[in-house]
Amino acid sequence: QVQLVESGGGLVQAGGSLRLSCAASGRLFISYAMGWFRQAPGKEREFVAAISGSGGTTYYADSVKGRFTISRANAQNTVYLQMNSLLHEDTAVYYCVADFTIRREGDYRYWGQGTQVTVSS
Repeated sequence: QVQLVESGGGLVQAGGSLRLSCAASGRLFISYAMGWFRQAPGKEREFVAAISGSGGTTYYADSVKGRFTISRANAQNTVYLQMNSLLHEDTAVYYCVADFTIRREGDYRYWGQGTQVTVSS
């Protein structure tokens, strides 16, 4: 089994920046593809960004492209989401995910507990 723990969420003003972290532990047989989803109250869960196990491939939702950057430090089994130029619409609970393959769909095997990001305006 794999456990994912997110951190770095909080309250930030529109236009500001925030950096989320996700630490993976447990049965880490490979360098898993990892990513981020988010869900706001009353809204559907949506894909945000993902990175392949090697770090060579990244996917972004159109809504965050150019503002968010996903990266990883495999030696630490950690993935980051640098969020710049934050908008009120970015307010949501952000979930870290992991699986064998990178994709944009929401059926990743492992999920973290989520961390709240609130952008004031």
